[in-house]
Amino acid sequence: MALIKSISGIRGTIGGKPGDTLSPLDIVKFTSAYGTWLKQQGHSNKKVIIGRDGRISGSMVQGLVANTLIALGIDVIDLGLSTTPTVEMAVVFENAAGGIILTASHNPKEWNALKLLNNKGEFISGTDGTALLEIAENEAFDFSNVDQLGIYTKDNTALDKHISAVVNYPLVDIEAIKKANFKIVIDAINSTGAIAVPALLNALGVNQYSVLNDKVDGNFAHNPEPLPENLRTLCNEVTQQKAHLGIAVDPDVDRLCFVCEDGSLFGEEYTLVAVADYILQNKKGNTVSNMSSTRALKDITIKHGGTYYASAVGEVNVVTKMKSVNAVIGGEGNGGIIVPDLHYGRDALIGIALFLTQLAKSGKTIKQLRNNYPDYTISKNKIELTKGVNLTKVFDQIKDKYKNNPINTDDGLKIEFDNDWVHLRSSNTEPIIRIYAESNSETIANNIAKRLMKDIQEAAL
Repeated sequence: MALIKSISGIRGTIGGKPGDTLSPLDIVKFTSAYGTWLKQQGHSNKKVIIGRDGRISGSMVQGLVANTLIALGIDVIDLGLSTTPTVEMAVVFENAAGGIILTASHNPKEWNALKLLNNKGEFISGTDGTALLEIAENEAFDFSNVDQLGIYTKDNTALDKHISAVVNYPLVDIEAIKKANFKIVIDAINSTGAIAVPALLNALGVNQYSVLNDKVDGNFAHNPEPLPENLRTLCNEVTQQKAHLGIAVDPDVDRLCFVCEDGSLFGEEYTLVAVADYILQNKKGNTVSNMSSTRALKDITIKHGGTYYASAVGEVNVVTKMKSVNAVIGGEGNGGIIVPDLHYGRDALIGIALFLTQLAKSGKTIKQLRNNYPDYTISKNKIELTKGVNLTKVFDQIKDKYKNNPINTDDGLKIEFDNDWVHLRSSNTEPIIRIYAESNSETIANNIAKRLMKDIQEAAL
């Protein structure tokens, strides 16, 4: 069981002792800290948007969060079952002071989290997160009297507004999509993708689609992270149904990956690459992804005359870098697409609309489209941390071992080996070290990752 307090939110498992898990007491405590911090910002309104994915614990967490905010004198607009990007956009639509998304993203069903947004519908900054955690630590809360309690309202229109913004985005071509007459299989992982993705496809004029794992009950049919080992059923269904492609999203619909018509994976790293390619064909500019993402984005950006920039891992870091370099597209290699002139948040729905437009206009199959891009392989691995491991000591030993190689320590430890690289970093959301290695050879990428995993284990002794 775990409780992870980070600058961008609070994540943990349901059940267990307060302080060790995401217990009801912890949910109230950290919601109180967020509401208190929000009131200190001096916004002209006191509205907060909340929405949740389809997790089993979602309704329980939602009730605690909503009523805690009301007790602080904050008005709550509840979207109910929703997506992360929908909540982000609703903050702007409603001119709200902030928002809380109740989702643990790709984590298994026993997890839930409070993702915290500012008045721009973006994840709060590191500085703001630190201030919020201090409020929580000191329990510096001041609840409202009975005459100043907040007001609770429901809003069932936010997804429609989100989809309308996507459909009307200038580079989305509904007529081209309709003409392509796509047949699509969706894996909605028993969460809100089962609501949002079909609604989007309907708006785009796609009539031939089927939905796997369409019951929104949080009993995930498989591990919810959209990785190859978790998408075998979707791959099989695409070939059996003779579909043009498959679409997989994570439980809160901010990550996206595709399956080719032959049942092979397009590659979640290449979701951003493909969408960026289409954007850059129509709008020249710079791109951003995090250090753990494929170098293929850099290749595509240079091809189109732009400049590629790398950021630390984490959506808030990517967004900060995108703003600083005026990027026209950015995101993360985990299938997260950020289209800044729509909103600064990972959004699978705009990703789907742009990808289908590109595919329709290209006249290619999805497999043929994938073959247009550089072919790199990233080996993604992780090691669970045992209690008491000194991560600084582990990284220092590894840095010393590879001191003759180019090393970047801006975010964990990234080591280059000629044209290959490996990135080691502790997760912000789980008690693990992630080890990502990339090469144009799958065998070499796996071997680099295995070598560094062995180094970590030896250094941790």
